Amino acid sequence: MILLEPHNLIIQTTLADKIAKPSSLDVLFVDFDGVRFHLSTPEKKTVVQLSMNIRCWDELVAYGATQILQREYGSFIKQQTEPEYNISLEIDIDQVPTDEESREAFIKSISLFKRNALAAPFELAFKQQKELEVSGGGQGQLMQIHYRDEEAIYIQASPDRVTVIFSTVFREETDRIFGKVFLQEFVDARRQPSIQNAPQVLYTNRDPPLEIRDVAGLRNTDDIGYVTFVLFPRHFANADISFNTISHIQLFRDYLHYHIKCSKAYMHSRMRHRVAEFQKVLNRAKTEVATTERKTVTGRTMR
Repeated sequence: MILLEPHNLIIQTTLADKIAKPSSLDVLFVDFDGVRFHLSTPEKKTVVQLSMNIRCWDELVAYGATQILQREYGSFIKQQTEPEYNISLEIDIDQVPTDEESREAFIKSISLFKRNALAAPFELAFKQQKELEVSGGGQGQLMQIHYRDEEAIYIQASPDRVTVIFSTVFREETDRIFGKVFLQEFVDARRQPSIQNAPQVLYTNRDPPLEIRDVAGLRNTDDIGYVTFVLFPRHFANADISFNTISHIQLFRDYLHYHIKCSKAYMHSRMRHRVAEFQKVLNRAKTEVATTERKTVTGRTMR
């Protein structure tokens, strides 16, 4: 299966092109989950401004997004944010590292703008888990990130684990069936010895998991499903493992629906191919009616 990349390819390629050859820029685009970006050069060609608007910004700020972005981007964060956006970065191309490896790392970090903002509640939950493990009891704060119109991510730390719950809406009956089959593969694959250390995955349809059953406003309809990931301390044991865990789990919803659509497209293409083959068989099965001409004594033709 195809794994979606956590960085934004448009930001990466556009910024790389402008660093190589500075020029005027004004690009508006939308990432997964309806996150809006604006790349522009409002003042001069060598200063690029990157702005982001994300639906759940206020919730992310409450969970420490501002501090994480300050840690990652520091002086690049503009004090005056572009109107209609939540946060803006100002990148002076003249100050970009000159050696190729450092320059690519810098561009990659800028393209992880959204990923780093969404990492805030996960990093907070990992921190709370370590504190609860030491204290030996209690539950951490149930964090809610409403990153889409009808869907959310719920994160809660416990003394021995961090629970991450995705609510996702299946617009069509076929999507729900495909999703159930797809998620069952997560459960079955974990039985393989090589990946038994993977997070535990649970799926429920309609009924929310026990951890969020008391949350107000939850939908109780057939078109909604809940996917639960149970992360143990080994899944965020150090900075590198934690970074990869957060990067992958953020994209789970997009990963799921992307592969559902790919599966449907593949099946439709196979069905069209099969219909075309059947039409060829039917065309070959048609009998040809022989046409003969008969003439009268006077030489006129009869059909």
